[in-house]
Amino acid sequence: MASPVSRPAVVIGVLASCGLAVSLMQTLVVPLLPQFPRLLNASTSTVTWLVTATLVAGAVCAPVLGRLGDMYGKRRMLLVALGLVTVGSALGAAAPGVELLLVARVLQGASLGVVPLGISVMRDLLPPERVGSGIALMSSSLGIGGAIGLPITGAVAQQASWRWLFAGAAVLGALQFLLVRRIVAESPTRSGGRFDVPGAIGLSAALVCLLLAISKGSDWGWTSPVVIVLLVAAVVLFAGWGRLELRTDSPLVDLRTSARPAVLWTNVGSILIGFSMFAQFLMTTQVLQAPLESGYGFGLSLVAAGIVLLPIGGAMALFSPVSARLSARFGARLTLVSGTVVLAVGNLSMAVLPGSIVLVMVAATVTAIGAALAYSALPLLIMDAVPPTETAAANSLNTLMRMLGTSSCSAVVAAVASGLTITVGGATLPAATAYTVVFLAAAGAAAVAAVISALTPRARPVERAATPVPAAA
Repeated sequence: MASPVSRPAVVIGVLASCGLAVSLMQTLVVPLLPQFPRLLNASTSTVTWLVTATLVAGAVCAPVLGRLGDMYGKRRMLLVALGLVTVGSALGAAAPGVELLLVARVLQGASLGVVPLGISVMRDLLPPERVGSGIALMSSSLGIGGAIGLPITGAVAQQASWRWLFAGAAVLGALQFLLVRRIVAESPTRSGGRFDVPGAIGLSAALVCLLLAISKGSDWGWTSPVVIVLLVAAVVLFAGWGRLELRTDSPLVDLRTSARPAVLWTNVGSILIGFSMFAQFLMTTQVLQAPLESGYGFGLSLVAAGIVLLPIGGAMALFSPVSARLSARFGARLTLVSGTVVLAVGNLSMAVLPGSIVLVMVAATVTAIGAALAYSALPLLIMDAVPPTETAAANSLNTLMRMLGTSSCSAVVAAVASGLTITVGGATLPAATAYTVVFLAAAGAAAVAAVISALTPRARPVERAATPVPAAA
């Protein structure tokens, strides 16, 4: 078999397909949420945990798998993540009730660590001239998968049993596990050291408290004692975890490196970019499905709405290599600023609630182009600012920041949509004002991210934090 490095296009294709699978895992149950209470004989509040469980599990797994990848091998941890996803998907297909299905969704949450690990493997293995394009495609695969995943899962949910979704995910996970094992070589760069177990426990506890409060705040009430206690606990745990990490010789997250302006402000911008991009995914689909009587909707089915939005995935796939070329010629910072500006324009276009499906498609595609440019530039900026032995952990933290942005967007959408409503045919729907408010907030988030990106100082040259350990060792 030829050396994997001699076939960079094959390695990029395999790793990028893993990124697409991550998006599918995140959206797998979304079309079925209205039907699951009947199908699983469970309450609506219990069913919503099928999304929350994956979100929280992914937040915990991403930094842990990233650090383990830096220490013991990125390909090895990538295979662990894909193995957990495959087992979880197979378990979900056979789950007799909601309890075991929740366990399956927790295992699928490990998929969130796949993208940062794949990006780090690309940096270590690919020829320098192919690193930019590979990372751009891998980073954008989250958005591409989200765009094509909803119509696919919606069609399967309408035409067949929901168990086929999990069975298909299990087959896809197993196939990718085998492809990575056969085609992708292990990274030669390792940091060594001892894994920071207390740091992992502390960060996991803090993230669980924070994400539970964000994701369930609309259901439990933002002023409820449970949400307030969770938010206070998250602040206390993060503070204690930070002090612990600063005193640890081999921390889970090197806070001194993360505090560098080039890393810190890029991560802050990532939260805003995640918020801005996800608003388009959430709200545009709802606009297309809203009844004509609402005054702004188009009355499409879930599958039809997904088909209308397919150009989003195509635009992100096409502009990922464009982003890589822009970054190579003008620098990733300029690409990020350009992407956030385009992202703001796309959301502003949707804020006026276009009156035709074609205009909605154009506005959504503009947003997707901005997201592709921004998402492709983020890992390049992170890797320019951290030592080679910390790339997986740093990219995992950046992926986590993006996820915090999308989670915050979901919370804001739920709060605004439930606060600004109209009644149509006896049904309560979000008012047109609710969509305008959310899209304006998303445009504002992208604009602030553009300013932050433009003002963030360039990264200083980094030194190796530890002597790389050859993979053969």
